[in-house]
Amino acid sequence: MEVIVAVLMSFCSVFVLKPVAEWVGLVDKPNARKQHEGAIPLIGGVAVYLATLTACVLVFPENTFIHLFLLSSGLIVFLGVLDDYMDLSVRLRLAAQVGIACILIYGANRYISVLGDLVGFGIIDMGWGGVVFTVIAVIGAINAFNMTDGIDGLAGSLALNTFLSIAVLMYLSGAMSMIALPIILSLAILPYLFFNLGLIPGPVKKVFMGDAGSMFIGLSVVWLLVVGTQSTTPAFRPVTALWIIAIPLMDMAAIIMRRLRKGQSPFSPDRDHLHHIFMRAGFGSEAALFIIVVFSVIYSTIGIMADRYNVPEWIMFLGFMILFSIYNYGISHAFTVTRWIRKRHPKTAVKVRKMR
Repeated sequence: MEVIVAVLMSFCSVFVLKPVAEWVGLVDKPNARKQHEGAIPLIGGVAVYLATLTACVLVFPENTFIHLFLLSSGLIVFLGVLDDYMDLSVRLRLAAQVGIACILIYGANRYISVLGDLVGFGIIDMGWGGVVFTVIAVIGAINAFNMTDGIDGLAGSLALNTFLSIAVLMYLSGAMSMIALPIILSLAILPYLFFNLGLIPGPVKKVFMGDAGSMFIGLSVVWLLVVGTQSTTPAFRPVTALWIIAIPLMDMAAIIMRRLRKGQSPFSPDRDHLHHIFMRAGFGSEAALFIIVVFSVIYSTIGIMADRYNVPEWIMFLGFMILFSIYNYGISHAFTVTRWIRKRHPKTAVKVRKMR
């Protein structure tokens, strides 16, 4: 019953926060890169966090680990709201993200140290080196989901797929002590998705997640992956995590590599993400959303099945690296890929819908 609170709180928070966001100017206005109509409230992430906070306090009233998660999440949401409102510098954002990651590492005393048998020569245990790796993972996950927030519904749908995949893995392994957390996060995201996609009639036509939302999702994913893979009795293997966050992870890595080759900052904005490529090829935003989410579900399913049937970790890792190589080639040759798609499917090039 308590998890239903997440849905209700998320839904109600949107209505409460909308006039506040418009009053203080916490809105996303159209510009050269963002081609939506009107000023859209950036309250989706705050609403999802408030819903998660309320449900977690009811479900985990005395769980210190969850309370630390809520503390770190609250700080990252606050950072995201400030970034949405005043566009913080990259250095300040990174410094704050490192500090917030330390709550997981030193407060909860959890970090990613064991990577599994990725190359077939035994378990890779980084020891204290895992502290640095975990900080990098937090920053990477936060920015990975931030980069996917380019068309309506995409970041939320990918996050929903990841959270549900983690819940399934926990259920299949019998790790039930924390399974309520990914379920709460999934339910908290659903109302936002309906508002973001404009599926709910009424005074609130549309809301965006904002940096607060993408940062919160990225941080939540890392906490769940640490719980799932680094516990005394892990719910799933570390290599499985690559498959359940495949799309955001590959998109971020490929884009950063491309920017570095061009001599650009890894954090400089552009329009070379996967959803941009689909839309340049002539697909509408709804079609691009559907295709990307379907691929995300397929990759997660592969990861879950491979983990369930104990496929060797080095085979799973090799398969992921082959997949990423193909993906990276496609991103690096985006013009060629889009031209090929248009030739194969000329109807998709008839009308290119507006992008955010």
